[in-house]
Amino acid sequence: MVNVTEDIFATAAVNPFTKKTEQIRLFTLRNEEQMTVQILTLGATISSIKVPDAQGHVEDVTLGFDNLAGYQSAQNPYMGATIGRVCNRIANGRFVLDGKTIQVSRNRGELTLHGGFVGFDKAHWEVDQVLANGVRMKHTNPDGHEGYPGEVTAIVTFTLTEDNCLHVVMEAETTKPTPVNLTNHAYFNLAGHKAGKAELDQHEVQINAYGITETDSNSIPTGKILLVDGGNFDLRVASKLGDRLKQLEPAVGFDDNFCVKFTPPAAITNIARVVHPPSGRWLEIASNQPGVQFYTSNFLPNTANGETPVAGKEGAAYAKHGGFCLETQKFPDSVNHENFPSTILRPEEKYRHEVIYKFGKLSK
Repeated sequence: MVNVTEDIFATAAVNPFTKKTEQIRLFTLRNEEQMTVQILTLGATISSIKVPDAQGHVEDVTLGFDNLAGYQSAQNPYMGATIGRVCNRIANGRFVLDGKTIQVSRNRGELTLHGGFVGFDKAHWEVDQVLANGVRMKHTNPDGHEGYPGEVTAIVTFTLTEDNCLHVVMEAETTKPTPVNLTNHAYFNLAGHKAGKAELDQHEVQINAYGITETDSNSIPTGKILLVDGGNFDLRVASKLGDRLKQLEPAVGFDDNFCVKFTPPAAITNIARVVHPPSGRWLEIASNQPGVQFYTSNFLPNTANGETPVAGKEGAAYAKHGGFCLETQKFPDSVNHENFPSTILRPEEKYRHEVIYKFGKLSK
């Protein structure tokens, strides 16, 4: 049985779309296997996932914040948020759609990242329905917002199962042709959200991918897909993350779109499996998306260089390589590469993105 409860997370949050002061609601999903998931209406954000280890000790394995100020801080790197209208990067914030050049806002130098200055992560999502085992949230993104054509209505449904699966379904419709590419930006550390790089290095990572999208120095895809065969990005066999990070040096870490291998006619496939052997916790991710961005928190503060860590929940100090992300998605900058899976959504179509996060523990 799954239990769903509601609380108030914050009472005086200014909605960036309506400019009205509103409450931010917090929903807690809890099953009988010691797993709890917390979801905020701010950004349709996963703020906490607590699961037991092999000894039954429960830890929160997602990075996040205790309060509204943390989530609204410029230091928040999209932790746990639903990202849209277009996740990841668009080169020069520009693309051609049906013969017309579209210029959207550029919030990261010369490129657009994660939807622009006010993306879906900053929206106050409406509660569309409280379910027996979860919650459904809705956001209506105005025509022309951040330069994107069409009014987009997005719905995200979070549900928890008895066997420790968090199901997330992201759906969208539009009034005009427009790109849509949603993801969730949860940061995980299976040793516990406070555990940092020392424990992240102990994780073993396996990704079901045949290639990666080659990128330039600004992480913009060139259009080429590089096969992973035998190289540093070949994670088809479980590999210790700390060893792989050392092999990548002088690169700062992983921040790459992996091209997922599907076996027809499967609509959903296993994307990745991550294990933290010291605790026994593991995470498996399955999705219907063709790509997954594997990111190792390279741009969290580097305390080795004297940078101040991000102040997280429960007194945590988040720093470089303190967590990992596996963001299921269509490929970055797909709007500018005809050989990539299309992200264009048209009024007669429905966007549907499914991702399942299944947690477990190794046998003693």
